[in-house]
Amino acid sequence: RGGQITSSGLECRLCRFQVGLVYMFNLIVGTGALTMPKAFATAGWLVSLVLLVFLGFMSFMTTTFVIEAMAAANAQLRWKRMENLKEEEDDDSSTASDSDVLIQDNYEQAEKRPILSVQKRGSPNPFEITDRVEMGQMASMFFNKVGVNLFYFCIIVYLYGDLAIYAAAVPFSLMQVTCSAAGNDSCGVEADTKYNDTDRCWGPLRRVDAYRIYLAIFTLLLGPFTFFDVQKTKYLQILTSLMRWIAFAVMIVLALVRIGHGQGEGHPPLADFSGVRNLFGVCVYSFMCQHSLPSLITPVSSKRHLTRLVFLDYLLILAFYGLLSFTAIFCFRGDSLMDMYTLNFARCDVVRLAAVRFFLGLFPVFTISTNFPIIAVTLRNNWKTLFHREGGTYPWVVDRVVFPTITLVPPVLVAFCTHDLESLVGITGAYAGTGIQYVIPAFLVYHCRRDIQLAFGCGVSNKHRSPFRHTFWVGFVLLWAFSCFIFVTANIVLSETKL
Repeated sequence: RGGQITSSGLECRLCRFQVGLVYMFNLIVGTGALTMPKAFATAGWLVSLVLLVFLGFMSFMTTTFVIEAMAAANAQLRWKRMENLKEEEDDDSSTASDSDVLIQDNYEQAEKRPILSVQKRGSPNPFEITDRVEMGQMASMFFNKVGVNLFYFCIIVYLYGDLAIYAAAVPFSLMQVTCSAAGNDSCGVEADTKYNDTDRCWGPLRRVDAYRIYLAIFTLLLGPFTFFDVQKTKYLQILTSLMRWIAFAVMIVLALVRIGHGQGEGHPPLADFSGVRNLFGVCVYSFMCQHSLPSLITPVSSKRHLTRLVFLDYLLILAFYGLLSFTAIFCFRGDSLMDMYTLNFARCDVVRLAAVRFFLGLFPVFTISTNFPIIAVTLRNNWKTLFHREGGTYPWVVDRVVFPTITLVPPVLVAFCTHDLESLVGITGAYAGTGIQYVIPAFLVYHCRRDIQLAFGCGVSNKHRSPFRHTFWVGFVLLWAFSCFIFVTANIVLSETKL
Protein backbone atom coordinates (compact mmCIF):
# COMPACT_ATOMS: atom_id res chain seq x y z
CA ARG A 1 0.00 0.00 0.00
CA GLY A 2 1.49 3.34 -1.05
CA GLY A 3 0.88 5.23 2.16
CA GLN A 4 2.23 2.49 4.38
CA ILE A 5 5.92 3.16 5.07
CA THR A 6 7.39 0.62 7.41
CA SER A 7 6.67 -1.61 10.46
CA SER A 8 4.74 -4.09 8.30
CA GLY A 9 6.09 -7.01 10.33
CA LEU A 10 5.38 -5.44 13.72
CA GLU A 11 1.57 -5.37 13.86
CA CYS A 12 -0.55 -6.93 16.54
CA ARG A 13 -4.25 -6.97 17.29
CA LEU A 14 -5.57 -5.48 20.49
CA CYS A 15 -2.11 -5.55 22.07
CA ARG A 16 -1.55 -3.94 25.43
CA PHE A 17 -0.17 -0.47 25.38
CA GLN A 18 3.05 -1.61 27.04
CA VAL A 19 3.72 -3.74 23.99
CA GLY A 20 2.95 -0.73 21.81
CA LEU A 21 5.53 1.27 23.75
CA VAL A 22 8.13 -1.41 23.19
CA TYR A 23 7.35 -1.40 19.46
CA MET A 24 7.58 2.40 19.35
CA PHE A 25 10.87 2.34 21.24
CA ASN A 26 12.17 -0.26 18.82
CA LEU A 27 10.84 1.68 15.82
CA ILE A 28 12.63 4.90 16.76
CA VAL A 29 15.94 3.46 17.96
CA GLY A 30 17.70 2.08 14.89
CA THR A 31 20.60 2.77 12.56
CA GLY A 32 20.71 6.47 13.40
CA ALA A 33 21.75 5.68 16.97
CA LEU A 34 24.95 4.05 15.71
CA THR A 35 26.08 7.31 14.09
CA MET A 36 25.18 9.47 17.07
CA PRO A 37 28.37 8.99 19.18
CA LYS A 38 30.65 10.47 16.51
CA ALA A 39 28.24 13.37 15.98
CA PHE A 40 28.28 14.00 19.76
CA ALA A 41 32.08 13.98 19.86
CA THR A 42 32.29 16.40 16.92
CA ALA A 43 29.79 18.96 18.26
CA GLY A 44 30.75 18.83 21.94
CA TRP A 45 28.92 17.20 24.81
CA LEU A 46 26.97 20.24 26.10
CA VAL A 47 25.73 21.39 22.68
CA SER A 48 24.85 17.79 21.81
CA LEU A 49 22.89 17.28 25.03
CA VAL A 50 20.90 20.51 24.64
CA LEU A 51 20.12 19.85 20.96
CA LEU A 52 19.18 16.22 21.65
CA VAL A 53 16.69 17.20 24.36
CA PHE A 54 15.19 20.00 22.26
CA LEU A 55 14.83 17.85 19.14
CA GLY A 56 13.30 15.08 21.25
CA PHE A 57 10.73 17.60 22.50
CA MET A 58 9.99 18.75 18.94
CA SER A 59 9.59 15.16 17.76
CA PHE A 60 7.20 14.43 20.64
CA MET A 61 5.13 17.49 19.72
CA THR A 62 4.76 16.48 16.07
CA THR A 63 3.98 12.90 17.14
CA THR A 64 0.98 14.25 19.08
CA PHE A 65 0.04 16.20 15.94
CA VAL A 66 -0.03 12.97 13.90
CA ILE A 67 -2.10 11.18 16.56
CA GLU A 68 -4.63 14.04 16.54
CA ALA A 69 -4.78 13.89 12.73
CA MET A 70 -5.36 10.12 12.91
CA ALA A 71 -8.30 10.65 15.27
CA ALA A 72 -9.72 13.34 12.99
CA ALA A 73 -9.36 11.07 9.95
CA ASN A 74 -11.19 8.30 11.83
CA ALA A 75 -13.99 10.72 12.68
CA GLN A 76 -14.35 11.74 9.04
CA LEU A 77 -14.41 8.12 7.86
CA ARG A 78 -16.99 7.24 10.51
CA TRP A 79 -19.11 10.24 9.51
CA LYS A 80 -18.98 9.23 5.84
CA ARG A 81 -20.05 5.68 6.72
CA MET A 82 -23.00 7.05 8.64
CA GLU A 83 -23.95 9.29 5.71
CA ASN A 84 -23.82 6.32 3.33
CA LEU A 85 -25.90 4.30 5.75
CA LYS A 86 -28.53 7.04 5.91
CA GLU A 87 -28.70 7.19 2.10
CA GLU A 88 -29.28 3.44 1.97
CA GLU A 89 -32.02 3.73 4.58
CA ASP A 90 -33.69 6.57 2.68
CA ASP A 91 -33.78 4.38 -0.42
CA ASP A 92 -35.51 1.62 1.53
CA SER A 93 -37.92 3.90 3.39
CA SER A 94 -40.56 3.75 0.66
CA THR A 95 -41.15 0.06 1.28
CA ALA A 96 -40.86 -0.05 5.06
CA SER A 97 -42.91 1.45 7.87
CA ASP A 98 -41.49 4.00 10.24
CA SER A 99 -41.14 1.46 13.02
CA ASP A 100 -39.45 -1.06 10.74
CA VAL A 101 -36.97 1.53 9.57
CA LEU A 102 -36.12 2.44 13.18
CA ILE A 103 -35.47 -1.16 14.12
CA GLN A 104 -33.45 -1.77 10.97
CA ASP A 105 -31.49 1.43 11.60
CA ASN A 106 -30.42 0.35 15.06
CA TYR A 107 -29.59 -3.16 13.93
CA GLU A 108 -27.53 -2.16 10.88
CA GLN A 109 -25.61 0.52 12.75
CA ALA A 110 -24.68 -2.00 15.43
CA GLU A 111 -23.60 -4.49 12.79
CA LYS A 112 -21.53 -2.07 10.72
CA ARG A 113 -19.89 -0.23 13.59
CA PRO A 114 -16.23 -1.23 14.21
CA ILE A 115 -15.97 -3.69 17.08
CA LEU A 116 -13.40 -1.63 18.98
CA SER A 117 -15.65 1.41 19.05
CA VAL A 118 -18.56 -0.34 20.78
CA GLN A 119 -18.94 1.00 24.31
CA LYS A 120 -21.09 -0.23 27.15
CA ARG A 121 -22.67 3.14 27.80
CA GLY A 122 -23.65 5.89 25.39
CA SER A 123 -22.75 6.32 21.77
CA PRO A 124 -19.20 5.73 20.53
CA ASN A 125 -16.85 8.68 20.43
CA PRO A 126 -16.37 9.66 16.77
CA PHE A 127 -12.67 10.30 17.40
CA GLU A 128 -11.82 6.77 18.50
CA ILE A 129 -8.81 5.51 16.51
CA THR A 130 -10.11 2.18 15.21
CA ASP A 131 -9.25 2.38 11.49
CA ARG A 132 -5.61 2.40 10.42
CA VAL A 133 -5.32 5.54 8.32
CA GLU A 134 -1.79 5.82 6.89
CA MET A 135 -0.15 9.20 6.36
CA GLY A 136 -0.66 8.97 2.60
CA GLN A 137 -4.41 8.54 3.11
CA MET A 138 -4.48 11.41 5.61
CA ALA A 139 -2.67 13.60 3.09
CA SER A 140 -5.33 12.72 0.50
CA MET A 141 -8.09 13.60 2.98
CA PHE A 142 -6.71 16.92 4.24
CA PHE A 143 -4.40 18.23 1.46
CA ASN A 144 -5.11 19.37 -2.07
CA LYS A 145 -3.50 17.69 -5.07
CA VAL A 146 -0.30 19.75 -4.84
CA GLY A 147 0.03 18.97 -1.15
CA VAL A 148 -0.42 15.24 -1.75
CA ASN A 149 2.26 15.23 -4.45
CA LEU A 150 4.66 17.16 -2.19
CA PHE A 151 3.96 14.66 0.59
CA TYR A 152 4.89 11.71 -1.59
CA PHE A 153 7.94 13.55 -2.92
CA CYS A 154 9.18 14.08 0.64
CA ILE A 155 8.55 10.45 1.59
CA ILE A 156 10.33 9.22 -1.54
CA VAL A 157 13.40 11.41 -0.91
CA TYR A 158 13.57 10.17 2.68
CA LEU A 159 13.32 6.52 1.62
CA TYR A 160 16.05 7.06 -1.00
CA GLY A 161 18.26 8.44 1.76
CA ASP A 162 17.40 5.45 3.94
CA LEU A 163 18.36 3.00 1.20
CA ALA A 164 21.60 4.87 0.45
CA ILE A 165 22.57 4.68 4.14
CA TYR A 166 21.78 0.98 4.25
CA ALA A 167 23.60 0.28 0.98
CA ALA A 168 26.72 2.03 2.28
CA ALA A 169 26.66 0.73 5.86
CA VAL A 170 26.78 -2.99 5.04
CA PRO A 171 29.77 -2.92 2.61
CA PHE A 172 31.58 -0.42 4.85
CA SER A 173 31.24 -2.71 7.89
CA LEU A 174 32.38 -5.72 5.88
CA MET A 175 35.36 -3.77 4.52
CA GLN A 176 36.41 -2.60 7.98
CA VAL A 177 36.21 -6.05 9.54
CA THR A 178 37.69 -8.17 6.75
CA CYS A 179 40.41 -5.76 5.64
CA SER A 180 41.54 -5.27 9.23
CA ALA A 181 41.64 -9.02 9.77
CA ALA A 182 43.54 -9.51 6.52
CA GLY A 183 46.05 -6.85 7.54
CA ASN A 184 46.55 -8.39 10.99
CA ASP A 185 44.95 -5.35 12.60
CA SER A 186 42.83 -7.46 14.89
CA CYS A 187 45.53 -7.37 17.57
CA GLY A 188 48.93 -6.31 16.29
CA VAL A 189 48.42 -2.77 14.96
CA GLU A 190 47.93 0.18 17.26
CA ALA A 191 44.41 1.46 17.75
CA ASP A 192 45.43 4.90 16.51
CA THR A 193 46.11 3.63 12.99
CA LYS A 194 44.13 5.51 10.36
CA TYR A 195 43.29 4.07 6.97
CA ASN A 196 42.64 5.65 3.61
CA ASP A 197 40.52 4.14 0.86
CA THR A 198 43.68 3.69 -1.22
CA ASP A 199 45.40 1.50 1.40
CA ARG A 200 45.84 -2.19 0.58
CA CYS A 201 43.25 -4.69 1.74
CA TRP A 202 44.02 -8.07 0.12
CA GLY A 203 47.10 -8.24 -2.05
CA PRO A 204 46.74 -5.71 -4.87
CA LEU A 205 43.15 -4.81 -3.91
CA ARG A 206 42.65 -1.48 -2.21
CA ARG A 207 40.17 -0.94 0.60
CA VAL A 208 37.85 1.03 -1.71
CA ASP A 209 37.94 -1.89 -4.17
CA ALA A 210 36.90 -4.27 -1.41
CA TYR A 211 34.11 -1.88 -0.43
CA ARG A 212 32.76 -1.78 -3.97
CA ILE A 213 32.99 -5.55 -4.33
CA TYR A 214 30.92 -5.94 -1.18
CA LEU A 215 28.48 -3.32 -2.49
CA ALA A 216 28.07 -5.29 -5.72
CA ILE A 217 27.45 -8.53 -3.80
CA PHE A 218 24.97 -6.75 -1.51
CA THR A 219 23.09 -5.36 -4.52
CA LEU A 220 23.01 -8.70 -6.33
CA LEU A 221 21.74 -10.56 -3.26
CA LEU A 222 19.14 -8.10 -1.98
CA GLY A 223 18.35 -6.02 -5.06
CA PRO A 224 16.09 -8.65 -6.68
CA PHE A 225 13.66 -8.39 -3.73
CA THR A 226 12.75 -4.94 -5.06
CA PHE A 227 11.10 -6.61 -8.07
CA PHE A 228 8.80 -8.70 -5.87
CA ASP A 229 6.70 -8.29 -2.71
CA VAL A 230 8.20 -8.92 0.70
CA GLN A 231 5.78 -10.69 3.03
CA LYS A 232 5.79 -12.58 6.34
CA THR A 233 8.73 -10.69 7.84
CA LYS A 234 7.37 -10.71 11.42
CA TYR A 235 9.76 -13.31 12.85
CA LEU A 236 12.69 -11.89 10.91
CA GLN A 237 11.96 -8.48 12.43
CA ILE A 238 11.75 -9.97 15.91
CA LEU A 239 15.14 -11.68 15.45
CA THR A 240 16.63 -8.44 14.15
CA SER A 241 15.28 -6.52 17.14
CA LEU A 242 16.71 -9.07 19.56
CA MET A 243 20.15 -8.83 17.95
CA ARG A 244 19.96 -5.04 18.02
CA TRP A 245 19.32 -4.84 21.75
CA ILE A 246 21.97 -7.42 22.56
CA ALA A 247 24.48 -5.35 20.56
CA PHE A 248 23.46 -2.05 22.20
CA ALA A 249 23.61 -3.56 25.69
CA VAL A 250 27.04 -5.14 25.08
CA MET A 251 28.48 -1.87 23.73
CA ILE A 252 27.21 0.18 26.68
CA VAL A 253 28.50 -2.35 29.22
CA LEU A 254 31.93 -2.64 27.54
CA ALA A 255 32.29 1.15 27.39
CA LEU A 256 31.32 1.50 31.08
CA VAL A 257 33.79 -1.23 32.06
CA ARG A 258 36.63 0.52 30.21
CA ILE A 259 35.77 3.86 31.80
CA GLY A 260 35.50 2.20 35.24
CA HIS A 261 38.96 0.65 34.82
CA GLY A 262 40.46 4.04 34.00
CA GLN A 263 40.93 3.19 30.31
CA GLY A 264 38.65 5.92 29.02
CA GLU A 265 40.44 8.00 26.39
CA GLY A 266 37.73 10.53 25.55
CA HIS A 267 37.99 14.21 26.40
CA PRO A 268 35.13 15.73 24.37
CA PRO A 269 34.93 19.52 24.04
CA LEU A 270 32.16 21.48 25.67
CA ALA A 271 30.96 22.94 22.35
CA ASP A 272 32.11 22.92 18.74
CA PHE A 273 29.51 24.55 16.51
CA SER A 274 31.17 23.27 13.33
CA GLY A 275 29.69 19.85 14.08
CA VAL A 276 26.14 21.05 14.73
CA ARG A 277 24.97 20.52 11.13
CA ASN A 278 25.64 16.78 11.14
CA LEU A 279 24.46 16.44 14.73
CA PHE A 280 21.14 18.04 13.81
CA GLY A 281 20.57 15.68 10.89
CA VAL A 282 21.60 12.63 12.91
CA CYS A 283 19.26 13.56 15.80
CA VAL A 284 16.30 14.23 13.48
CA TYR A 285 16.94 10.91 11.72
CA SER A 286 17.23 9.13 15.07
CA PHE A 287 13.82 10.40 16.27
CA MET A 288 11.99 9.49 13.06
CA CYS A 289 8.77 7.60 13.73
CA GLN A 290 5.91 9.83 12.54
CA HIS A 291 5.48 8.01 9.21
CA SER A 292 4.91 4.67 10.96
CA LEU A 293 2.60 5.79 13.77
CA PRO A 294 -0.68 4.61 12.13
CA SER A 295 0.51 0.99 11.99
CA LEU A 296 1.78 1.26 15.56
CA ILE A 297 -0.98 3.15 17.38
CA THR A 298 -4.14 1.77 15.76
CA PRO A 299 -3.94 -1.84 17.08
CA VAL A 300 -3.41 -0.68 20.70
CA SER A 301 -6.50 -1.57 22.75
CA SER A 302 -6.41 1.16 25.41
CA LYS A 303 -5.70 4.67 24.15
CA ARG A 304 -6.99 6.48 27.20
CA HIS A 305 -3.61 7.90 28.28
CA LEU A 306 -1.97 7.80 24.87
CA THR A 307 -0.17 11.15 25.00
CA ARG A 308 1.14 10.61 28.52
CA LEU A 309 2.59 7.20 27.74
CA VAL A 310 4.13 8.37 24.45
CA PHE A 311 5.82 11.13 26.46
CA LEU A 312 7.20 8.45 28.79
CA ASP A 313 8.53 6.58 25.78
CA TYR A 314 10.35 9.69 24.57
CA LEU A 315 11.92 10.16 28.00
CA LEU A 316 13.22 6.58 27.88
CA ILE A 317 14.59 7.09 24.37
CA LEU A 318 16.34 10.30 25.42
CA ALA A 319 17.90 8.49 28.37
CA PHE A 320 19.07 5.66 26.12
CA TYR A 321 20.58 7.97 23.48
CA GLY A 322 22.32 9.94 26.22
CA LEU A 323 23.73 6.79 27.85
CA LEU A 324 24.95 5.35 24.55
CA SER A 325 26.55 8.58 23.34
CA PHE A 326 28.11 9.74 26.62
CA THR A 327 29.69 6.36 27.35
CA ALA A 328 31.07 6.41 23.80
CA ILE A 329 32.60 9.91 23.83
CA PHE A 330 34.27 9.36 27.22
CA CYS A 331 35.47 5.85 26.35
CA PHE A 332 37.01 6.67 22.94
CA ARG A 333 38.83 9.71 21.66
CA GLY A 334 36.78 11.82 19.25
CA ASP A 335 39.15 11.27 16.33
CA SER A 336 39.03 7.49 16.81
CA LEU A 337 35.23 7.16 16.84
CA MET A 338 33.96 5.47 13.68
CA ASP A 339 30.95 6.54 11.61
CA MET A 340 29.37 3.22 12.62
CA TYR A 341 29.93 2.99 16.38
CA THR A 342 29.92 -0.82 16.41
CA LEU A 343 33.22 -0.83 14.50
CA ASN A 344 35.03 0.66 17.51
CA PHE A 345 34.51 -2.68 19.22
CA ALA A 346 36.01 -4.70 16.36
CA ARG A 347 39.50 -4.16 17.84
CA CYS A 348 41.33 -6.67 19.98
CA ASP A 349 42.52 -4.03 22.47
CA VAL A 350 38.86 -3.19 23.17
CA VAL A 351 37.25 -6.65 23.00
CA ARG A 352 39.43 -9.70 23.54
CA LEU A 353 36.78 -12.31 22.77
CA ALA A 354 36.84 -12.87 19.00
CA ALA A 355 33.17 -13.96 18.81
CA VAL A 356 31.95 -10.73 20.44
CA ARG A 357 34.34 -8.69 18.30
CA PHE A 358 33.01 -10.09 15.04
CA PHE A 359 29.38 -10.00 16.23
CA LEU A 360 29.57 -6.27 16.94
CA GLY A 361 31.61 -5.54 13.83
CA LEU A 362 29.18 -7.36 11.57
CA PHE A 363 26.02 -6.43 13.50
CA PRO A 364 24.92 -3.78 10.94
CA VAL A 365 25.27 -6.37 8.17
CA PHE A 366 22.62 -8.64 9.68
CA THR A 367 20.12 -6.02 10.82
CA ILE A 368 20.30 -3.69 7.83
CA SER A 369 20.18 -6.54 5.33
CA THR A 370 16.77 -7.60 6.68
CA ASN A 371 15.35 -4.06 6.46
CA PHE A 372 16.67 -3.15 3.02
CA PRO A 373 14.13 -5.19 0.99
CA ILE A 374 11.21 -3.87 3.09
CA ILE A 375 12.22 -0.24 2.59
CA ALA A 376 12.87 -0.84 -1.12
CA VAL A 377 9.43 -2.37 -1.70
CA THR A 378 7.84 0.48 0.26
CA LEU A 379 9.62 3.06 -1.89
CA ARG A 380 8.57 1.26 -5.07
CA ASN A 381 4.94 1.26 -3.93
CA ASN A 382 5.09 4.97 -3.15
CA TRP A 383 6.35 5.65 -6.68
CA LYS A 384 3.36 3.71 -8.00
CA THR A 385 0.96 5.65 -5.82
CA LEU A 386 2.42 9.01 -6.86
CA PHE A 387 1.80 8.35 -10.57
CA HIS A 388 -1.39 6.34 -10.16
CA ARG A 389 -4.51 7.58 -11.92
CA GLU A 390 -8.01 6.56 -10.89
CA GLY A 391 -9.11 3.44 -12.75
CA GLY A 392 -5.80 3.10 -14.60
CA THR A 393 -3.29 0.26 -14.55
CA TYR A 394 0.41 0.14 -15.38
CA PRO A 395 1.84 -1.91 -18.25
CA TRP A 396 3.75 -4.99 -17.07
CA VAL A 397 7.14 -3.52 -18.04
CA VAL A 398 6.50 -0.30 -16.11
CA ASP A 399 5.09 -2.12 -13.09
CA ARG A 400 7.67 -4.91 -12.84
CA VAL A 401 10.80 -3.35 -14.36
CA VAL A 402 10.74 0.46 -14.46
CA PHE A 403 9.53 1.17 -10.91
CA PRO A 404 11.86 -1.39 -9.24
CA THR A 405 14.79 -0.10 -11.31
CA ILE A 406 14.32 3.56 -10.40
CA THR A 407 13.96 2.41 -6.80
CA LEU A 408 17.20 0.42 -6.67
CA VAL A 409 19.70 2.24 -8.89
CA PRO A 410 19.95 5.76 -7.30
CA PRO A 411 20.81 4.65 -3.72
CA VAL A 412 23.33 2.11 -5.01
CA LEU A 413 25.01 4.82 -7.11
CA VAL A 414 25.19 7.11 -4.07
CA ALA A 415 26.71 4.30 -2.00
CA PHE A 416 29.19 3.61 -4.82
CA CYS A 417 30.39 7.23 -4.68
CA THR A 418 30.65 7.61 -0.89
CA HIS A 419 30.55 5.66 2.34
CA ASP A 420 30.53 8.71 4.61
CA LEU A 421 27.68 7.48 6.79
CA GLU A 422 27.63 10.47 9.11
CA SER A 423 27.07 12.84 6.18
CA LEU A 424 24.47 10.56 4.56
CA VAL A 425 22.50 10.32 7.80
CA GLY A 426 22.93 14.05 8.46
CA ILE A 427 21.73 15.16 5.03
CA THR A 428 18.82 12.69 4.97
CA GLY A 429 17.69 13.80 8.41
CA ALA A 430 18.25 17.52 7.81
CA TYR A 431 16.22 17.69 4.58
CA ALA A 432 13.74 14.85 4.06
CA GLY A 433 13.64 14.17 7.81
CA THR A 434 12.69 17.77 8.51
CA GLY A 435 9.81 17.48 6.05
CA ILE A 436 8.45 14.24 7.49
CA GLN A 437 9.02 15.03 11.15
CA TYR A 438 8.04 18.72 11.21
CA VAL A 439 6.39 20.11 8.07
CA ILE A 440 3.94 17.32 7.20
CA PRO A 441 2.60 16.78 10.77
CA ALA A 442 2.19 20.55 11.25
CA PHE A 443 0.16 20.95 8.04
CA LEU A 444 -1.83 17.78 8.76
CA VAL A 445 -2.95 18.97 12.19
CA TYR A 446 -3.70 22.48 10.92
CA HIS A 447 -5.93 21.27 8.07
CA CYS A 448 -7.59 18.49 10.08
CA ARG A 449 -8.59 20.98 12.82
CA ARG A 450 -10.12 23.25 10.21
CA ASP A 451 -11.98 20.42 8.48
CA ILE A 452 -13.29 18.98 11.75
CA GLN A 453 -14.59 22.37 12.82
CA LEU A 454 -16.45 22.72 9.51
CA ALA A 455 -17.87 19.20 9.61
CA PHE A 456 -18.75 18.83 13.31
CA GLY A 457 -18.96 22.41 14.56
CA CYS A 458 -17.09 24.20 17.34
CA GLY A 459 -18.72 22.23 20.16
CA VAL A 460 -17.09 18.88 19.29
CA SER A 461 -13.74 18.12 20.93
CA ASN A 462 -11.17 15.63 19.64
CA LYS A 463 -10.41 13.28 22.56
CA HIS A 464 -6.88 12.71 21.15
CA ARG A 465 -6.20 16.39 20.62
CA SER A 466 -2.56 17.36 21.05
CA PRO A 467 -1.67 19.20 24.27
CA PHE A 468 -0.06 21.74 21.93
CA ARG A 469 -3.46 22.82 20.68
CA HIS A 470 -2.79 26.50 20.09
CA THR A 471 -2.06 27.54 16.52
CA PHE A 472 1.15 29.13 17.83
CA TRP A 473 2.75 25.69 18.12
CA VAL A 474 1.97 24.85 14.50
CA GLY A 475 3.58 28.09 13.41
CA PHE A 476 6.53 27.47 15.73
CA VAL A 477 7.17 24.04 14.21
CA LEU A 478 7.02 25.41 10.67
CA LEU A 479 9.30 28.32 11.58
CA TRP A 480 11.76 25.92 13.21
CA ALA A 481 11.73 23.65 10.14
CA PHE A 482 12.35 26.59 7.81
CA SER A 483 15.18 27.91 10.02
CA CYS A 484 16.81 24.46 10.09
CA PHE A 485 16.59 24.18 6.32
CA ILE A 486 18.29 27.58 5.88
CA PHE A 487 20.94 26.84 8.52
CA VAL A 488 21.90 23.43 7.12
CA THR A 489 21.98 24.69 3.52
CA ALA A 490 24.09 27.73 4.46
CA ASN A 491 26.45 25.54 6.46
CA ILE A 492 26.95 23.18 3.53
CA VAL A 493 27.55 26.06 1.11
CA LEU A 494 30.05 27.75 3.43
CA SER A 495 31.85 24.46 4.06
CA GLU A 496 32.18 23.79 0.33
CA THR A 497 33.36 27.38 -0.27
CA LYS A 498 36.15 26.95 2.30
CA LEU A 499 37.23 23.76 0.59
